[in-house]
Amino acid sequence: MNLKAGLWQQQTLKLTMTQELSQAIALLQYNAQELTAFLENKALENPLMQIENGNVQPMNPLIDRNRKKSQKAEKDWIEQIAGKTSNSLENQLISQLNLKTLTSEQLKIIRHLIHNLDENGYLFGDLSDMAKALKVPEELACECLLIIQTLEPVGIGARNLQECLLIQIEWEYPDEELAHKIISDYFVPFADKKWKQIAKELQVSLKDIQDVFDLIQLLNPKPGAQLGLGDSTTYVIPDVIVERNGDEYTIRMCDDSLPRLSFNDGYYKKFSGIQGQDPSVTRFLQEKMQDYQWILKSIEQRKETLTKVVAKILEKQVIFFQKGPNYLSPMTMKDIASELEIHESTVSRAVREKFVQTPVGTFPLKSFFTSTIQTTSNENTSSTLVKKAISSMIEKEDKQKPLSDQEIVEQLKNAEGMVVSRRTIAKYREQLGIPSSSKRKRFN
Repeated sequence: MNLKAGLWQQQTLKLTMTQELSQAIALLQYNAQELTAFLENKALENPLMQIENGNVQPMNPLIDRNRKKSQKAEKDWIEQIAGKTSNSLENQLISQLNLKTLTSEQLKIIRHLIHNLDENGYLFGDLSDMAKALKVPEELACECLLIIQTLEPVGIGARNLQECLLIQIEWEYPDEELAHKIISDYFVPFADKKWKQIAKELQVSLKDIQDVFDLIQLLNPKPGAQLGLGDSTTYVIPDVIVERNGDEYTIRMCDDSLPRLSFNDGYYKKFSGIQGQDPSVTRFLQEKMQDYQWILKSIEQRKETLTKVVAKILEKQVIFFQKGPNYLSPMTMKDIASELEIHESTVSRAVREKFVQTPVGTFPLKSFFTSTIQTTSNENTSSTLVKKAISSMIEKEDKQKPLSDQEIVEQLKNAEGMVVSRRTIAKYREQLGIPSSSKRKRFN
């Protein structure tokens, strides 16, 4: 081994993560909204960059006066689809109270508690802390909460799921003593389907426990949903649009919502005249000019990469674009990356939180990538189709003798030709929110 000290020349090739490269990577993973916010922030930092938003039209008082009626009509239908506000929630609940029987202090506490209801209608936060914040006795705050819990929909104002179910049982099924007893004293073991233990302690049959379970299914675990607390309208702006014309498809980037960039030539000419007098001005203009050019280049590169990825997805998923989600073929990001000769992480960034509008609906780009499952015919199928097959089998099973994971494995192999391990079945079942066979079993 040579341990002598000395100087040697060595030539190596490596990639340096420059600020420009980091910016290009960031722009690739931005969706339309994030890219718009980025460009607006950049325009504030760079005086050579101008934002021209095509969706914003200049004001014209004469035209505006002529459009008052149409604007009012537009406002009316927009308000109909707008999300419910906390004020509307307060009005819906307060309108049910007999205000003459309440003191001003009680009404103040009730309003405060209503403002602390989440989208499911549950009270979030500690009641004692709210009482301290309002500088009122905790007993009074508790009385006001009980008043809210008498309002419609039944179960509103509960502090947890157990209390929500108890309120509904007390108001809607007052004669169901066993149901009240089980939810009150055996809530966790009942949810875990440890019914034999409960039946033994309460000296009732498993059929009686099953009847309570069926009754609970009639209750509403999210009473706030009836008031539209979580019904704010969500809009999805597709980043790419795939259109079909006969047997041909066209891919179009949805850039209408993005602001247009332009160069502030007036600012540049104004200050470039004094470059010889002040070197700092020259350096500043050069940096901002380079920054502007890099952003334009990064946006174009983002558009090109995203178009290539969507085109390759379209090429490999033609039947999906023709017939819908039930015909999704197995495909991984690695497959796309290898065919486009780019890195897998580039594909991952390109599809991150982006949507594509297709003739069969609008979908997240990420939903096109599924793992491959081997079949008995030496062909491949997607994990999405396997999950649908599992759901269909469990839906049709005998609930008194539900299918075990191993039985599902055998049926998938024999009936569908899908080769899946028991462990994979358990994982897919959990992802679908389907409980195990012991928890799906019925006793009647």
